[in-house]
Amino acid sequence: MIYFASDIHLGSGDRQTQRATEQRFVKWLKSIEPTAEVLFLVGDIFDFWFEYNRVVPKGFVRTLAQLAHMTDSGIRVVMITGNHDMWVGDYLTTECGIELYTKPQIFTLVGKKILVSHGDNTNIKGQPLLKLINAIFRSKTLRVFFSWIIHPDLFLSFGQWWSGSSRKAHKMQTDLRYLNPLIEYAKGYEDKSVEHFIFGHIHIPHQCEKITFLGNWADGCSWAELDSNGSIELKTT
Repeated sequence: MIYFASDIHLGSGDRQTQRATEQRFVKWLKSIEPTAEVLFLVGDIFDFWFEYNRVVPKGFVRTLAQLAHMTDSGIRVVMITGNHDMWVGDYLTTECGIELYTKPQIFTLVGKKILVSHGDNTNIKGQPLLKLINAIFRSKTLRVFFSWIIHPDLFLSFGQWWSGSSRKAHKMQTDLRYLNPLIEYAKGYEDKSVEHFIFGHIHIPHQCEKITFLGNWADGCSWAELDSNGSIELKTT
């Protein structure tokens, strides 16, 4: 079985909320371990992640330990970064064995061609300010520059504030119209051999035609499963 999950936002909320979310996520990871061949983490697994050469954000030890255990057991774990955890380095790969991508990727899974993308940087034509912000935040040069001139405590504090502000701005996204830009992107995608699209980011679990939106883990759990027959099922609890 192949699993997909996104928008866990580990580290968001107060201490009690953070611990409850991580416990819920780790419990789910353990539950899928016996049947998982591949696990896709489709962005915003962390509410904020900024990695220095010798410093990574405090916390998440239960999650990282479980993911490392899964990769050590031979399970392939793939992470597509989102807008909250795009400033990754090599830590998650070297310490946890996670296969990392910072852009949408097309994978052939059980004979099915699937595009996997967080969705935050997709179909933003006509939004120059958003394109500029994305270019700045995704710049490797600026990431290195900030890591040299800003103390980790200061930058991580800023990042947590920024992530919280961004999350609050999108908290009330329940209208299915928020899905339209990504639906339009999928319908107009040039490579017609792609059979399915999987997105995160929008926080609304939903399936339509050949598109799956994974939802988020703020109040419960939502994920998708791809079985050996190529059937993709969205699940929520």
